[in-house]
Amino acid sequence: MNPDELASLATEAFRPELADVDTLPTAEIAHLMNAGDQAVPAAVADQLPHIAAAIDAIAERMARGGRLVYAGAGTAGRLGVLDASECPPTFNTAPGQVVGLIAGGPRAMVEAVEGAEDSAALAAQDLTALAVGPDDTVIGVSASGRTPYAVGAVDYARARGALTVGLSCNPGSPLAAAAEHGIEIVTGPELITGSTRLKAGTAQKLVLNMVSTITMIRLGKTYGNLMVDVRASNEKLRARSHRIVALATGAPDGDIAAALDAADGEVKQAVLALLAGVDADTAAGLLTKSGGHLRAALES
Repeated sequence: MNPDELASLATEAFRPELADVDTLPTAEIAHLMNAGDQAVPAAVADQLPHIAAAIDAIAERMARGGRLVYAGAGTAGRLGVLDASECPPTFNTAPGQVVGLIAGGPRAMVEAVEGAEDSAALAAQDLTALAVGPDDTVIGVSASGRTPYAVGAVDYARARGALTVGLSCNPGSPLAAAAEHGIEIVTGPELITGSTRLKAGTAQKLVLNMVSTITMIRLGKTYGNLMVDVRASNEKLRARSHRIVALATGAPDGDIAAALDAADGEVKQAVLALLAGVDADTAAGLLTKSGGHLRAALES
C-alpha cells in the first residue's frame, strides 16, 4: 500500500487537534481516549442489519457441520484467534469447529512476522490446509480493509463455494467488496495516528463477539442466556456448571450434583434430566434428536 493510499483511509487520518497530546496530563489523555471510544458502539450499531444477515448465513452452514474461520493479520488476526479459542470452553464446540488464522502462524500472536500480511498466497495456503468448502464460512478481518492476507483469504474461500464475510473499519473497502457479506465499521481516526489496535480493534472485537455468540445461540448452545454447553475443564467452570443447572432448574444442590455426575458433567444433559424427569441416557437421546437444542428437547 503506497503512502497516498494509506493517507486516504479514515483509520489512518491525522487529527491535528491532538498534535500536542504528549504534553497533556495523563488524566486528560485518558479522558480523550474514553470520549473517542464512545463512538465505537454507535458505529457498530450502523452495521447491525449486515451483521445479523451474516450471522444467520453462518449459523445455517454451521448447522450442516460447517466451520467458522477467521483470517487476519496483526491485531485483526489476534482478535480472530482470541474469539476462536474462547468457543470450546464457552460453547463446547468441537476441535476445529471455530478456527482463527493469523498471517505468519502462531508465532505472529506474540511478534511481528515481516511480510506475512502482504501475502494473499499465504492465506490461500492456510485455507488449503483446512480444505475449506461450501459449508464453511471464512471471515476476513482487516481494519484497513485492504490487507492482502485478509482479502486473499476471502477470494480463495469464495472461489471454493464457502460463505465469505469481510469485516473492516473503512468505507468502500476491497475486503467488503470481495465478500458476500461486507461489514464496515467506520470508527474514524485514532488517538495515535494509524494505531488501529485502538478504536478499530475495539470495533472488531465487538463484532466478533456478536458473530460467535449469536451464532452459538442459533445453534442451541444456550438455554435462554445460560451457557448450558459450557465445558467444565477447571474448578471455576465446574462451579459455574453447578450454578447454571441451579438457575435453569431450581433443583436442590444434591440433585444437581447427582445429575451432573450421571451426565459426566454435561450441563445441558443434566438440565434436561432434571426438568423432564428422565435419566441421563434418555436425556442424551432426546438432545441428539433435537440437534442439541435443549428447548426443543424439552418441548418434545
